[in-house]
Amino acid sequence: MFPMLSTENLEQALRFYGELLGGTETYRFPEGGQPVFVVLKLGESDIGLGAITGAPPLHGQPLRPAQGHRIELCVYVDDVDATIARMRAGGVSILLEPSEQPWGERVAYVSDPDGNLVMLTRG
Repeated sequence: MFPMLSTENLEQALRFYGELLGGTETYRFPEGGQPVFVVLKLGESDIGLGAITGAPPLHGQPLRPAQGHRIELCVYVDDVDATIARMRAGGVSILLEPSEQPWGERVAYVSDPDGNLVMLTRG
């Protein structure tokens, strides 16, 4: 599975998933100039980020059809606490501070620039 998120601000999304979460760019369209779609490698997974440009989408459906919690991404990181510290310094909204869960994982929740929930846990 290859998740693709639509974003109202591609630059902020790239900063969040790239700079703050450590994603590495593997694809950009178009190659020159201002991109409208970028793929980042996060560990062994990829995520696509597509700019909402105002042009009608290929599938014909509105890009923001609903409000509220629609998707939750789980990102494995080496150190949850260090990642949260980096996120906080970068101005990211921390929704749940790092905490041990009954199933044995240490997790934290943040919100990406478009309001999507992102759970951070040890990889």
